Amino acid sequence: MAEASSLIPASVLRSLTDKQHEKRKKAAMTIQDIVGKLVFEQEVKKILAVIDMFATEFTANPQPDRRKCGLKGLAAVALGLKENAPAYLEEIVPPVLHRVTDEDSTVRFIASETLYNVAKVVRGDIIIYFDKIFDALCKLSDDSDTSVQSGAHLLDNLLKDIVTESDQFSLDEFVPLLRERMDIINSHVRQFLLGWITVLNNVPDMDMLCFLPDYLDGLFYMLSDSSHEVRQQAHYALSEFLQEIKNTPVWLLHYMWDTSDYGRMAKVLVQRAGSPDDYTRLTSITWMNEFVKHGGDHLIPCYSDILGAVLPCISDKEKEIREIARETNNELRVIIASTAEGVNIRAVLSIARSGLTSQALTTRVEALHWITTLLDRHRNEAISFLNDIFSSLLAALSDPSDEVVLLVLEVHACISEDSQNFGHLIDHLVQTFRNDHALLEKRGALIVRRLCVRLDAEQVYREFASKIEREDDLDFASNMVQALNLTLLTSSELAELRILLKQSLVESSSMDLFVSLYSSWCHSPVATISLCLLAQAYNHASSVIQSLGEEDITAKFSEQLGKLVYLLETPVFALLRLQLVEPEKHIWLLKTLHGLLMLLPQIVLSYVFVQQSAAFKIFRTRLKTVSSYISNNEQLKHPCNQISEITDDSGDQVAANVYDKINFPSKLQQFQQTLRRHRSSLQSQKSASSSMSQVSASFYGFAFPFVTRSLVGLLLLRVI
Repeated sequence: MAEASSLIPASVLRSLTDKQHEKRKKAAMTIQDIVGKLVFEQEVKKILAVIDMFATEFTANPQPDRRKCGLKGLAAVALGLKENAPAYLEEIVPPVLHRVTDEDSTVRFIASETLYNVAKVVRGDIIIYFDKIFDALCKLSDDSDTSVQSGAHLLDNLLKDIVTESDQFSLDEFVPLLRERMDIINSHVRQFLLGWITVLNNVPDMDMLCFLPDYLDGLFYMLSDSSHEVRQQAHYALSEFLQEIKNTPVWLLHYMWDTSDYGRMAKVLVQRAGSPDDYTRLTSITWMNEFVKHGGDHLIPCYSDILGAVLPCISDKEKEIREIARETNNELRVIIASTAEGVNIRAVLSIARSGLTSQALTTRVEALHWITTLLDRHRNEAISFLNDIFSSLLAALSDPSDEVVLLVLEVHACISEDSQNFGHLIDHLVQTFRNDHALLEKRGALIVRRLCVRLDAEQVYREFASKIEREDDLDFASNMVQALNLTLLTSSELAELRILLKQSLVESSSMDLFVSLYSSWCHSPVATISLCLLAQAYNHASSVIQSLGEEDITAKFSEQLGKLVYLLETPVFALLRLQLVEPEKHIWLLKTLHGLLMLLPQIVLSYVFVQQSAAFKIFRTRLKTVSSYISNNEQLKHPCNQISEITDDSGDQVAANVYDKINFPSKLQQFQQTLRRHRSSLQSQKSASSSMSQVSASFYGFAFPFVTRSLVGLLLLRVI
């Protein structure tokens, strides 16, 4: 140390920290000259002694002025060494780096200045300390002192220049340094990191795109930074990388990135697609769009996750996001539909199922399109996971949107193309209707109609009838039959089924359908009558009506009967009305209709409504007309002989033979037995609930004032 002190005069050392710039500059020049002379004389030991003096006696000194002197001295030594400086970097750089985090801001500034001077002298040789200098610059970029930040900025620019022209710099070593710091949320640090990414990406011989999976997440994270400058820089960097991806051949992308790399990047995009920041979502879905186009087989394991991100974006509040998401969704569906192997069908189905619960209509619709696609292109696999989604599909039948319900029914119909799944579907539908009466009331007809359109209508009705026949909940069975019957009589989609039933007394296949429906239709007297009228089994219809004479006519029954009277005037029963033109051939029909008319005056609550309805008036007028015709025809006044000569209204022998195959007395017993079950069930409910008894009492109390009015209806009997 004494030798070094003798080489550098004390006055020179004092001047290094003088307030006057000229004195500091002169002192530094003096040290440079002294070191230059030592280099010329090859006095290596003396040079090391000078460096050691500044490094230990000064830079490690507790006094800030001494530390400043040491740093300035090391800078002067490096400048004096010139081209020989690289040989002494190990002695010069470490003590300077140590002062980068000094508590004194001036010391930190001089430390960055010293590193700048050293790097300026040695240029590419400073690369061996790149990681430490990079770390130091990262810290200095957020320094509390603006002058320190300025000094660090100068050093940063110099280091970038050195790196871009150096053949010793390694991206393999740099990227881990970058990745470690990408999660730092400080805006100044982020600007520093973005600056390096941008600079290195513009160097032709440095392929930052290859390492994109390592820092893509950090770039997206910066898009939502509080600093406008950071957001702009991050956007610029991502835009540049995306453009490179577009311009790079797919085979080269696959060479750069393996399946795991694609997986890591896809995970980033999926996460960022759910960001609350609009711009982050837009950038993410834009990237995802390109990934789907270029990913190929490498992206197959990620399809379900990507779909999980795309579906919500289809309903995003931002129009641009919605449009790109829809394009990506369509592209993805085409790819999965055409991909034979590797797609995780169960995972895709799970994502689609989640989409069914979305608040957004568009997402729910697209989720159903996905399920349809999977059933169409990957049917065996999709069906094997049916239990995973079936309950969600049933729940979707209650969706407020008719569009969703229709699509759900399409999916159900597609599933039910297999006989086993068909029975499973009807089972679940019956159970769903039982648990959700509102669904049966609001959507029952729609559901049945669409199933009949997509599947075989006869099979659908047979299966429903089979399930209802075994139903223990009698009230539900009655409601279900009423819904099915009303749909049968009013839906244009079921015209062929009605034609088939009209042949029940002519064709054996039609007879079999009639018999299969009859047992369950017994749960509703009006439905049973309707079925018999449709099948032209007028004799049995009359018997059914006669068996209702001892039954209490409830408000619900009266409402159903009123609907039937209305339906008799619709095109569905046009043949029935035409048959009244020949009453001599259709005595049982006439008797049946008179029986309906006889029941109508017993309707209390809905009597006024029925009395005033146009359908009722037309119905009554028809029967009056026919009765007048019978009264004026001597041959028809005593039709008993004619009635006894035929089995039913048709005189056709084939019809009679088929009619004989239906055990109508047994059917009537079955109907009456079902009536007794309902009566017993109702009585049990009344006895179990006092409140129900009160409701019943209030009902009859309310009905009493209408007795006089109902008696007027008895006048209708005169048409018999």
